[in-house]
Amino acid sequence: MFDPVLLRTFLAVAETHSFTQAANQLGLSQPTVSQQIRKLEKAAGRMLIARDTRDVTLTDNGDAMAGFARTILAAHAAASSYFTGSAMRGRLRFGAADDLAITQLPRILRHFRQLYPQINLELTVNQSGPLYRRLKAGQLDLIFVKRAPDAEADDVAERGTVVRRDTMVWVGQERTIVEPGEPVPLIAYQAPSISRQLAIDALEAAGRTWRITCNTREVNGVLAAVRAGIGIAVFPHTLIPDDLVKVSNRFSLPDLGDIDFTLLSNPLAPAEPVEALSSAILGRPLNRTA
Repeated sequence: MFDPVLLRTFLAVAETHSFTQAANQLGLSQPTVSQQIRKLEKAAGRMLIARDTRDVTLTDNGDAMAGFARTILAAHAAASSYFTGSAMRGRLRFGAADDLAITQLPRILRHFRQLYPQINLELTVNQSGPLYRRLKAGQLDLIFVKRAPDAEADDVAERGTVVRRDTMVWVGQERTIVEPGEPVPLIAYQAPSISRQLAIDALEAAGRTWRITCNTREVNGVLAAVRAGIGIAVFPHTLIPDDLVKVSNRFSLPDLGDIDFTLLSNPLAPAEPVEALSSAILGRPLNRTA
């Protein structure tokens, strides 16, 4: 019923809030964009975009159409991929560090599965160290993990592809208190853990005492303990939830340095699926969602 060409144009206008920017993005003229929006509104029998001299906004029907358009285009892409001779098939064993679950990664994986329905995506969530060992053992094809920027590698392939570099910081509740001279109450992943080791090494180098107030295996456990006010944790700066704050300066805590979010692949893994998922992750912003 709805032409995918018109839906793509509509989404471009919806996302840019501008006919001019949508035209530039699509490589079309502005009159062509306006004409395609009118055709879609005629097909829907509803006004989808409210226009005035300053703003381009979606109507209630436009908001609904945006959701339908994304679903229709995803299904269209999946069907096209499925029935082409070059459609990728097979199994892709993917491992992701636990705290990346609170980024856009789940949405990226969902979109990937829609585009490549014939790839059997097997997801393993764990800490970075165990995932790296499983990759080396040939049990995973691609991993997305945290690594120190100066991490040693046996060869160029083991250096991986850095998706983003972030700064590790100390995080707590707004009302969290660490008394001067008292051990730092540390919430940490169970060993071995990069963030745990960074915290302990930094505190000991600074001559600060510490005590573990919570051992946990997953990011939700870390967040629950911090929110309960039983200590502070180490977190990538860009992934700090809105209800928590950076407390590094407040308690004169030592710097922790940077961390790289890195993609590493198994050289014996099927190249096409690995490259497709790597491209999907590299092509989308890795923002926090919770």
